[in-house]
Amino acid sequence: MLNFLILVYIYTNNFGIAVIALTVLVRTLINPLNQAALESQKNMAEIQPKLKEIQNKYKDSPEKQAQEMMALYKDKKFNPFSGIFLLFIQIPIILALFYIFKEGININPAQMYSFVAFPETINPYFLGIDLSKPNLYLAVITAIAQFFQAKTSMPPAPKAATTDDKTTQITNMMQKQMVIFVPLITLFVLYNLPAALGLYWLITTIFSIVQQRSIFNKKEA
Repeated sequence: MLNFLILVYIYTNNFGIAVIALTVLVRTLINPLNQAALESQKNMAEIQPKLKEIQNKYKDSPEKQAQEMMALYKDKKFNPFSGIFLLFIQIPIILALFYIFKEGININPAQMYSFVAFPETINPYFLGIDLSKPNLYLAVITAIAQFFQAKTSMPPAPKAATTDDKTTQITNMMQKQMVIFVPLITLFVLYNLPAALGLYWLITTIFSIVQQRSIFNKKEA
């Protein structure tokens, strides 16, 4: 990832464009998994009424309830673990970027491949923002984008059959809390890290919003 950044920078002389190019590359590589996770998330919302029927019908038989739920998942091609797989893949990417940018943009020549020329200096500015230092404005913009992503990631779910459905109430409450909690965490993290990581986070969030809206708004054939 570091060598790719520097390679793009050599040809563009713009570190911001290099970060955006890296974002596009990463998103392209993980797109199949991301697509599957979002499709699974959409399917989950669509099968909620059937799940409630199974839970009510077999509430006295947990084993039968689990069998019926797994059969429904298989029939609707819903994978409850797809989101976890996507998370596991993104964690090392974020950690790698953190390692690259944690000290600003201080590149160690020993980490470069032989075919990648090492620039004598790197201009860290992009649209007036020093990507080697934390930037509050970029952190705020990214947190706002994260808020919209969290809102978009929750497709409209059917209303509960009864107002005293405790499971639905708890789920809705947790979703509302996450919509606020995740952007706040994003703001806190990015406020203390170089803006280059914030730029990556912002671009990948925008990609997620566009992809989520495309999938959740897609009409069934």
